[in-house]
Parts: sequence; C-alpha cells; structure tokens
Amino acid sequence: MSLQDKRVIVTGGSRGLGLGLVEALVERGARVTVVARGTDALSAVAARLGVVTIAADVTDETAARRIVGDISPDILVLNAGATPPMGRLDQLSWTEFSAAWETDVKAGLYWIQAALKLPLRPGSRVLVGSSGAAVTGSQMSGGYGGAKRMLLFMAKYANGVSQEAKLGIRFQAIVPRMMILGTGVGDTAAVAYAGSMGITPEAFVARFGAPMPPRAFGDHVVSVLEDPRLADGIVFGLNGDAGVTVMEGATS
Repeated sequence: MSLQDKRVIVTGGSRGLGLGLVEALVERGARVTVVARGTDALSAVAARLGVVTIAADVTDETAARRIVGDISPDILVLNAGATPPMGRLDQLSWTEFSAAWETDVKAGLYWIQAALKLPLRPGSRVLVGSSGAAVTGSQMSGGYGGAKRMLLFMAKYANGVSQEAKLGIRFQAIVPRMMILGTGVGDTAAVAYAGSMGITPEAFVARFGAPMPPRAFGDHVVSVLEDPRLADGIVFGLNGDAGVTVMEGATS
C-alpha cells in the first residue's frame, strides 16, 4: 500500500509512540489527522508537521462516530491509551486497576464499531495498538496487560465481523515487545520496575535489547502498511532488534 495522499487518523498522535508514527506517515505523503485531548500538544504537532488536529476524548462514542464518518479514513490507527497507575496487586484500588479498561478498551470498542458501522471502504486498514504486556503480563500495572490482550482479541473479532458482512476492512494488532523511554507508559513503567530492582530506568530497558524510540516505532508500523508481504498478518510484534515480526497470520 502506497501511503501517498492516503487519509489517516491517528488517535493519541500528539506525543510518544503516536507522534513517532505521525512523523513517519507525513514523511511518506499521507494526509494525517491527529486526535487527542491535549490542545497544547495538538497545536505543536500541527505547527511542526502540518497535520490536521481534532481535540476530542477518545472514549466519547459520539466523537468517534463523528470523526470516522467525517474523514472516512483509508487507515485508522488506534494508539491512544491511559498511563496505568503502577503498584503491587495488593496496593491498587479498582479504579487504579481498571484504568486501561476504562480508556484503552472502551475507546477501542467505540472506534472499531465506528469503522464497522460506517463502514469504512473496502481495502481500509485499522491498526489496533496493543502491548507486549498482552503476551507476558505486567504485574505492577494492574489490569493493563489484560486490557491490551482484550484489544488484540477485539482486532481479531472485528476481522470476523468484516468477513461475515463482506466489508473488506482489515483489522491488525500492533504489539510493541519492549518498554520505550520517551513515552508516558514506557517512562512510568520503567521507573516503577527499575525502582523495585534498585537500578536505573535506562538499565532496566536495556534488558529488552536494542532501543526502539518513537520514530523507529513509527517506521516499523509504516512497514506493516507498505510491505505487501505483511498485508495478511493479524498480529505484529515490534522491537528494536528484530523490527517487525508476524506473531499471527491470517490463517491463525
């Protein structure tokens, strides 16, 4: 898929991993709309990259339907999510434990439903941001790992709906397999885990191998969209050493 002039929505694209992806998309000529809550960050990315921005709460179902309907994107990237409160299982309240469910999963449901109900045009792609915690867990982030696992499941469920209704929309899950400094979730988690071990956050993330800063993450996601060999994959793992790996293919 050539990204030149493709209409792309990126939720949570004003900072962190989302911003790295927006930079990569703009470089390839995509027409990007960034959706996020923080108006200052949105203004900064609009001024620097010339993208369209929309200030909205991604957990607002009405906003999701309106934005998807107005733009009718070729590519929808669901990247926005909450930074989970960190702590031992016995220390977290239900509100803290369920933060990722109330934000990441709720937003994922509304935006996926908007893509299916509009529906997007045949050939459209929806990338659903998950996490390595969906595979290995994350014992200090409460329900975060389970929420990210649910998003992975939702991408697969949505493919089933698309196939049954003959919509021609492909849903794919993106799974960063490492903590990434310079992002809200990555910094918060690395500080918590490093603190419990008595080491620095930099020493902790070095255990994952070669770094994958936000822009490198963005380039990897773009390769998922551009490389025809990856078009039929369902779940992709991303890290600094291996780049992009297919964790689950179309027949899985």
